[in-house]
Amino acid sequence: MLTCKVFVNPTTETKANRDGIVHVISRMKWYCELSILLLKENTVDVETSAGVRGELKQRVIDLYQALLLYLIKSVSSCYRNRFIVFLRDTIKLDDWNGSLQNVEVAENAVRQDSYAYTAQQISLRLEQLLDVAKNQESRLLQDIYCLLQKQVSFQMEKEDKECIQHLRLTDPRDDKKRIEETKGGLLGDSYYWILQNSDFQQWRNDRQSRLLWIKGDPGKGKTMLLCGIVNELKKSMANMDLLSYFFCQATDTRINNATAVLRGLVYLLVDQQPSLISHIRKKYDHAGKTLFEDANAWVALSEIFTNILQDPSLNSTYLIIDALDECVADLPKLLDFIAQKSSVSRVKWIVSSRNWPDIEERLERAGHKVRLCLELNAESVSTAVSIYIQHKVLQLAQRKKYDDKTRDAVLDHLSSNANNTFLWVALVCQNLEKIQRWETRAKLNAFPPGLNSLYERMVEQICNSDNADICKRILALIAIVYQPITLEELTSLVEILEDMSDDLESLGEIIGLCGSFLTIREGTIYFVHQSAKDYLLIKAFDKIFPSGRGEAHYIIFSRSLQVISRTLRRDIYNLRTLGYPIERVKQPVPDPLAVSRYSCIYWVNHLYDWNSNSCANYKVSLQDGGIVDMFVRKKYLYWLEALSLCRSMSEGVLSMAKLEALIQVIIRPAMLSMYGSCLYNFREEQVHSY
Repeated sequence: MLTCKVFVNPTTETKANRDGIVHVISRMKWYCELSILLLKENTVDVETSAGVRGELKQRVIDLYQALLLYLIKSVSSCYRNRFIVFLRDTIKLDDWNGSLQNVEVAENAVRQDSYAYTAQQISLRLEQLLDVAKNQESRLLQDIYCLLQKQVSFQMEKEDKECIQHLRLTDPRDDKKRIEETKGGLLGDSYYWILQNSDFQQWRNDRQSRLLWIKGDPGKGKTMLLCGIVNELKKSMANMDLLSYFFCQATDTRINNATAVLRGLVYLLVDQQPSLISHIRKKYDHAGKTLFEDANAWVALSEIFTNILQDPSLNSTYLIIDALDECVADLPKLLDFIAQKSSVSRVKWIVSSRNWPDIEERLERAGHKVRLCLELNAESVSTAVSIYIQHKVLQLAQRKKYDDKTRDAVLDHLSSNANNTFLWVALVCQNLEKIQRWETRAKLNAFPPGLNSLYERMVEQICNSDNADICKRILALIAIVYQPITLEELTSLVEILEDMSDDLESLGEIIGLCGSFLTIREGTIYFVHQSAKDYLLIKAFDKIFPSGRGEAHYIIFSRSLQVISRTLRRDIYNLRTLGYPIERVKQPVPDPLAVSRYSCIYWVNHLYDWNSNSCANYKVSLQDGGIVDMFVRKKYLYWLEALSLCRSMSEGVLSMAKLEALIQVIIRPAMLSMYGSCLYNFREEQVHSY
């Protein structure tokens, strides 16, 4: 056994020495870095950690001693006689394993003390951070609160914007500007008289007089009078006061109903005092866009409007509604609402209308009202009309280069026959624009006094012209469409004009042949006045609608279905993405829906109005294999897409309801399931589009 150790020990000791050297050398750099890190002076709290640092320092010194001793022994062994080394290793005199263990024990001691030292440093650091946190707590909380407020404010602002966008059906400020431009501009001298009128001043100055009703016959200048009042109130009212107004127009479905009136008034109020939007958001957050469009829109909006008027923060407010007689849907509701709310303090109303007994009866229920009748202020109106005549004649004389005799003759004829009617003057001047200068005096007597007489002459002139057929078709169409149409849309609805969609100048000339009944503004066709439309639908009905109104609806329906059947296709705007947000859709140029937009939205309405009074033979269009059936089978989804792009899905819902009602009466029961399925799919599509 001893003999074996003699031969084995030198080998194992040499290996142990070599392994120890490798271990110590590999750890030397780490030991140095560790000592620098642990014993550096910039600790958290030198005084508190002094004791622990002293202990750790001693452990590091002990470790260095163990390391150095091991290395010295190893170097000495390296320089000894090999035989002596062999003998020392045989009896394990140097005990390399034991020496290495001493180094490892010193390492463990350093490690344990460093843990304690590090823990103390961490604890001190945490205490220091806690002190800092306590000192800065209020400021940090304030910063966090401000950040959260900004985030909430940003989100609220975004939601408020969306709510206002959905509320906006029209901007009454744009309507006012359009009306003024269409009528040739607002002439200040023609309305200043009302500012000194005793009835107006009573309304303006008496706190108890909260409702002013301005009434007068057609063409007396009520609309321009209210435009002038709006301008003057803007100048004279306090900075914090609110002014909201609305101009009804029977020829435009956007602005000819009671719900639209409330939407327009609320829109301007919220625009001026944004805090009022909270009254809308209470309902809008639950219902969304449909709040303003479904069957209960009037109920919801009247409640919202009432809450706004009762808001303690509401500043003094002026509300103006023009042409109540042109509110064709729910006028009684609107009149009752005005009568009830005119008693609210801090709010003053001005409304205008024709001399209709129904309007007078309902407004009679309002307390503290003032009535201003234009016929009873004939002298003031006459003076205003005279100023207007002088202005128009001056314009004519400059444009047509009249000599003094012609100018004076025109001035005399207009002054003698105007009957205090602005519209009559405007229409005559419009006709004089088309007459050669040398013919002017000879043709003045062709313009009879009174609006109806003038309209009668205009119709006779159209009927006796070479363009009678096309003019009567256009007048009949414009008289029964549900909203003003563009020149491009006109080409799709009148067959003889279908090849003229690129020649808008010629289309404008054709409109000019319609006896001054129509006017064009920004490419859209309007009646010059509601009284002109009324005359055609009542006095000149037989001449303009020789086959009846139903036949005119059928022509529009038929042409509409033809054009949308021909033009509608999948992804007509080339969006190339399913579920593309409608808010991001931009109308392409040229717009493939330009000629068919009106047809897409209203073809069912014309079908319904035609079918309700037409003979049974015409109802073949709704039968299996008829034009409606074929359209629904082939183009139904494309129609839905077009309605969405026209932002008219709500109108589409009403159209499908009307179509379903017609189908239930006319077609076989077996067909109901197919159309019922179409209706269900439509409603699902409508929900997703919102």
